[in-house]
Amino acid sequence: MARNLGGFLVLIAAALIYSSALASYIFQPISDSHRSAALELFNPLGGSFPSVEETYEELRTFEVLGIDKRSDISTAACQSVSEILGSSSSTLKDLFYALKVNGILKCDIKEDVFEGVASRLQAAVSGASALLDFYYSVGGLALIKGQTTKDDLYLADAEGVFQSIKWTTLARNSPTLSRALLGLVADVVRVGGCVGPALALSQSDGRWRYNSNNPESSTHAAGLALEALAGIVSLSSSEIDQSLISTTKNDILKLFDSIEKYDDGAFYFDEKLVGAREHQGALSTTSSVVRGLTAFAAVTSGSLNLPSGKILGLAKFFLAIGIPGDAKDLFNQVDSLAFLESNTVSIPLILSLPATVLSLTKKDALKVKVNTVLGSNPPPLTVNLLRVLRSGSKDTLLTESQELKFDPENAVYTLDPLPKSVDVGKYTFVFETVLHDSDHKNLYATGGQTRIPIFVTGVIEVDTAEIAVLDSDLGSIETKKKIDLAGDNTVPLSANHLQKLRLSFQLSTPLGHAFKPHQAILKLTHETKVEHIFLMGSSGKEFEIILDFLGLVEKFFYLSGRYNVQLTVGDAVMENSFLKAVGHIDLDLPEAPEKAPQPPAQPLDPNLIYGPKAEIAHIFRVPEKLPPKELSLTFLGLTLLPFLGFLLGLLRLGVNLKNFPSSSVPAMFAALFHLGIAAVLLLYVLFWLKLDLFTTLKGLGFLGAFLMFVGHRILSHLASSSSKLKSA
Repeated sequence: MARNLGGFLVLIAAALIYSSALASYIFQPISDSHRSAALELFNPLGGSFPSVEETYEELRTFEVLGIDKRSDISTAACQSVSEILGSSSSTLKDLFYALKVNGILKCDIKEDVFEGVASRLQAAVSGASALLDFYYSVGGLALIKGQTTKDDLYLADAEGVFQSIKWTTLARNSPTLSRALLGLVADVVRVGGCVGPALALSQSDGRWRYNSNNPESSTHAAGLALEALAGIVSLSSSEIDQSLISTTKNDILKLFDSIEKYDDGAFYFDEKLVGAREHQGALSTTSSVVRGLTAFAAVTSGSLNLPSGKILGLAKFFLAIGIPGDAKDLFNQVDSLAFLESNTVSIPLILSLPATVLSLTKKDALKVKVNTVLGSNPPPLTVNLLRVLRSGSKDTLLTESQELKFDPENAVYTLDPLPKSVDVGKYTFVFETVLHDSDHKNLYATGGQTRIPIFVTGVIEVDTAEIAVLDSDLGSIETKKKIDLAGDNTVPLSANHLQKLRLSFQLSTPLGHAFKPHQAILKLTHETKVEHIFLMGSSGKEFEIILDFLGLVEKFFYLSGRYNVQLTVGDAVMENSFLKAVGHIDLDLPEAPEKAPQPPAQPLDPNLIYGPKAEIAHIFRVPEKLPPKELSLTFLGLTLLPFLGFLLGLLRLGVNLKNFPSSSVPAMFAALFHLGIAAVLLLYVLFWLKLDLFTTLKGLGFLGAFLMFVGHRILSHLASSSSKLKSA
């Protein structure tokens, strides 16, 4: 039976290949699957995370996804935040993430604690020498400004700090020298020179270095630098020199010149560091750039002149990841999409299809949804179907644009019915999204035309199916029978090696066109389980195969007998794919010559190897026949008679305790002797009940030695007493 399913395995594999191809080009917004993954991945041990950074990542992810879990961790998290902010030994990184956590939980932090942290961070900005020091200290000050009632929290020399991050820290404490250095650098660049690697953190290709001592440039560091610069702009009491802002915008454009692209239209940044201690993957690097880009665009005026297609491509990159299996990756994905959702550069709109497989039989309507990356509704717009292309063909089935109807209740755009020229098969539908308000064109990124592959399935009509036995010489039909491929068939046939077998049928689509499935296979299986598979050819709607047994006797290993005939027809778009037993044919083949090939050895049935074994019936030894209970009790009474005789004998002899020693020491030995005799008798009883011979002998040896000692002492006493009486 398992071998008979082999034809369908290829169908399943083909369907999986097509479904994976569809999934790689269709982007779906954030869904409930991400929320379920977040609840599973962010599951702290003991109710708290090892670090405040991980605590923030969980809270931020839940906040974006709309999951209310604050009450579960707010107590432990706020306690950790209070300890970090109140400790003078906390690192800049811990202070930064503690403030981020507080921004979400709104913990009860006193103003004097904020003032102390702000003083530490301002001092850290003044003494910063590396990019991460600027990032954490400036970012922390920007967070404090948004969490306190103080409106006068500014950087004393914001423009100087801005220059210090971009250039060297040699002139950090001297604004005048810093401006002079900036002018010198500009002059050097103007005359065609270059800034040495130990001078600039900002590089000519838009990437940044983590510190002036590290020659490696990093795309991930560029995102951190843009966030830090955005924080400086927000902390400045006066407007930053526009030449510095323009220079930074040019750096962003240069950075986007190095962006990479997938075939599905997704754009991403990848880290190119060679000697980095910790390599940042494409997801982490792209996420860093998105945070920096959106943060800098939010605090500066004017356009960045970035193509909206690249912003949409960044969104496609994060959505194409699907459901990450790591908590850090899920945070980077969700956090970046949240920034893209609310950025001031260009908000990406995602066109998606609830179903990419449409059935002509069920008269499915084409449904399209347009949402933001987090699933919010877009502004008023129109979705047009521009073209329909058949895969593998250059023919365009639809040349006139059709507007999809909007269903406000379900927020979906519908085309019902499908274009009349669409038959079963794989197509590429080309959509266009048009915003109603012209002002929205600069605010939203639609990506122009969107191409989405779609499967259209249907029931394939099977006609004029028949099987026949032909004479080889004349080609005349000896036996011909019609078969019903929609029902059960048990057609009996017989032939010899001088005849042929012909099987034919027609396939047509719901629109009456010829249909060529992925599979059309005829299989003959001998009664010895030897299988022979043949592919059927087609001409238009007609499928036909003729088996000339005279030329197949060697392939059939000269095996005469009964062959079961089975037909498999299937396709990914064919709703009525089938594997049918057509009947059987009794073949009379000539005897095999001496050197004829032998049929292959058939594999053993897995059920014979791995199936359940026959039950083993255990035969136990038949118990020996025991005597009657009355006889056993009678024998027990007889065994007690000698003991009774012993007691009677003692009475007849007049045994008494008159000679029992009266002195303390001899009396003690006499008592021990009698107790030893009693112990020996008890040992005999235990041997009778449960002890084995070796255990009994071991105990008897100890008791015998004991009895010899005490018996010798008491007998010596009795002999001494007897001799004294005789002498008296």
